[in-house]
Amino acid sequence: NFKSIAATLAIFLFIRAFFIEAYRIPSGSMIPTLLVGDWLFVNKLVYGPNIPFTNVNLPGYSEPKRGDVVVFKSPYQPDEAEIGNDPTPTLVKRLVGMPGDTIYMRDGVLYVDGVAQRQGYGADQNPKGDPNEVHPLFDWQKKVGLAQSRFGAAPAQPTHDNWGPLVVPSRHFFMMGDNRYFSKDSRYWGFVPRDNVRGRPIFIYYTFVPSSESDRVLSFITDIRWSRIGHIIR
Repeated sequence: NFKSIAATLAIFLFIRAFFIEAYRIPSGSMIPTLLVGDWLFVNKLVYGPNIPFTNVNLPGYSEPKRGDVVVFKSPYQPDEAEIGNDPTPTLVKRLVGMPGDTIYMRDGVLYVDGVAQRQGYGADQNPKGDPNEVHPLFDWQKKVGLAQSRFGAAPAQPTHDNWGPLVVPSRHFFMMGDNRYFSKDSRYWGFVPRDNVRGRPIFIYYTFVPSSESDRVLSFITDIRWSRIGHIIR
């Protein structure tokens, strides 16, 4: 009856808002950790769920830390707004910069407080285009101000592979995709506020080769990646 349906729907929405939510991977920015066509369950309780339709976050049982794969609401992206896309999409990236960290990149190598970081978790070493091409989306770095530090002078113009040093502000994070050469991330749209964090992926519950990479019409049935189902995300 109607009451049973309404109660079931209310329980579902409550669980989705405060505990677990499904998320689909739309791009290759996190390859090989996450592939296009992966469907994930996201733990929303871990960092504290957001109360729907508000800017209020409830307390979680853990805080985001460097190396975590994090689901979050993107800062405003004016270039996406210009072409009619959602300017603040929900994204998944890896947290590489914590509050107070001095972070920069030189010739494609990421440094945090002067220490070179792992060269991506699966970074494509053959990027398309020039990684040092000047792009207006990097101009936000000039507005926040570069860090004056012992880590050397900043490049004359920030680019994909050469930028910073920047100091991550209080209650903000710096996010990057594992597939760094093909990821639009904090290099383009800046620091992610703590209040924008939505959760942490748990595992892949379903995945298939997307139609763009398959010659089969029903790839979501015929091209299931069975070996990835149940994969814990780290």
